[in-house]
This record gives sequence, C-alpha cells and structure tokens, in this order.
Amino acid sequence: DVQLVESGGGSVQAGGSLRLSCAASGYTYSTYPMGWFRQAPGKGVEWVAVIDGGSSYREYADSVKGRFTISRDNAKNALYLQLNSLKIDDTGMYFCATVITDGYWGQGTQVTVS
Repeated sequence: DVQLVESGGGSVQAGGSLRLSCAASGYTYSTYPMGWFRQAPGKGVEWVAVIDGGSSYREYADSVKGRFTISRDNAKNALYLQLNSLKIDDTGMYFCATVITDGYWGQGTQVTVS
C-alpha cells in the first residue's frame, strides 16, 4: 500500500526556519513527482511546491518562492521542504502528496508561526 508520512512540523517564531520531511513507501518512489500542500485554519488547500522524479524540475507558489525549497532523496524514498523566513501566514497543516493511479496524501504535519 502507498504510504506517505510527514514529520518535522512545530512551533516557531516569525523569521525562523523548519525542515519538513515526508517518508514514502509502497511504490516506485523515484518514478513520480511529489508535491507539498498546506491548509491554513478555516481555509482551503493551497499548493506549495512540486518536484519531478529526477529533481530536474521544481516549481513554487508565489507566496513561498524564495523562502521555501523542495528537495528529494530517491535513495531514501524521502521528500523534504525547507521553510525559511517563516511568516505568520505560513501557519497551517502541511501535506505531501503524489499521483500514481490515484492521488495519495499523508496525514500532515502542523506548522505554527507566531
């Protein structure tokens, strides 16, 4: 079964940094693009960043461009999101996701910026 498990969230002051991780299992990880999404309290899901299987293509939402960095380690079946210069508006639940035959999401990791 496909499983995605996020970790690394926490509480941080504005201007601080966090590194989120996503552990993937149950499929050929290096074949598929991966993405990060987030959901702020009371708001809809927002796409944050995407990376292709070989890390040759990355794209970011305008709201995080220049502050967040997506990366992956195919040898470890791992996805990362480095969050720098955090703002209060970055608060939310962060999810990793991929699309194989269906869409798959993790359970999320909470980021709180104060």
